[in-house]
Formats: sequence, structure tokens, C-alpha cells
Amino acid sequence: MDTTKTAVPTAPDTDADAPEDKPAAPGTAAADPAARLDAEQTGTTEDAAEAAGEADESDADAQDLPERSTGVGAAASAVVAAGLGLVALSGSWVSRVAAERQTLIGQIESVSATTAKEKIAALYGDAWHMTALVNGVLSTLALLLAVLVLAGPAFGAPGRIHPAWVRSVSWAAVALGLLGVLLFGLMYFDLLFPLPTAAQ
Repeated sequence: MDTTKTAVPTAPDTDADAPEDKPAAPGTAAADPAARLDAEQTGTTEDAAEAAGEADESDADAQDLPERSTGVGAAASAVVAAGLGLVALSGSWVSRVAAERQTLIGQIESVSATTAKEKIAALYGDAWHMTALVNGVLSTLALLLAVLVLAGPAFGAPGRIHPAWVRSVSWAAVALGLLGVLLFGLMYFDLLFPLPTAAQ
């Protein structure tokens, strides 16, 4: 009788180094695709919120900045200066009224005048001088206003200049103002049109 026992086949050795396929824990991102999708959407929402916050901050900073001048005042001043220069050279209503008033005063004073020269000065000379004075003041105002417009960018924001048409109108006003100041100055001091003299 053979008492030799046959070896019972054993279970095959498992590879210790082989990774074991373990089921993912329920509720994790690997086990739940919906959770992974929610996480991605949450990240996108946070990025959008940060971008919106930065945009709001930039808008607030822009509102805090002082509003730049649009140059409307300089343009209007240039037009007014040119208009004053033209009115002064052509004769203003103010100068005419002042001259008529001075003529009336001269008529009153001429009653007591003893010489022909005094009568001429009272009746005509003073009125002409008043006209030259008023128009000369208007020309001076036009000149000063135009110079202020041209010099404005030098005292404003660096690199800021007026449009070409504003500069052109301002220079025209400067020319008209200078011409008026020169012309009416000569008239006021009887250098351009001296008073006539009567025969003695």
C-alpha cells in the first residue's frame, strides 16, 4: 500500500508589487463624475467673480479721477476775443453812446469857451477821444483774452494743446487786438488824426 501523499496544489502566489484595483470610495471626485463637474464649474464661477470685482474696482478708480477739460472754454474764449477785436475796429454801440454823451457835455461847455480851439475841442475833440478810449479798451480786452487762450496749455496738463482752429482764431484775435490798441492809441493822443485848427 502506497502511503505517499501527493502534494496538494497551492494557490498561485500573488504579485505583491502589482497594484490592486480598489474600488473608489463613494463620494470622491474619481467615483462621482458629477462632483468633478461641479468642482470645475465652481472654479469657473470664482474666476468670473474675481474678474467682475477687478472691473468694478477699475470703474471706481476711473470715476475717482478728475474729469479732464474738453477745451470748450478755450474755444469760446478765442471766438469772443476775435469778436471783440472786430467790434472794436468797426465801432461799438458803447463807444457811440459814450461819444454822443461827451458831445452833449461839450456843447454845454462850449458856451463858456473863449477861443475857437477850445470850442472845437469841446464839441468834437472830447467825443473823438472818448470813442478812441472805449474802442481801445475793447481791443485791449480782446488781446488779453487771446493771449490767455494761447498760454493756457503751458499751465495745464503736460502735452495738452488746443485744436488747430482754436489756435488760429486766437492768433487772429491777437492781431486784431494789437491793431486796435495801436490805432486807437494814436487817435487818442491826436497823433493819427490831429484836431483841426481854426483861423485866428
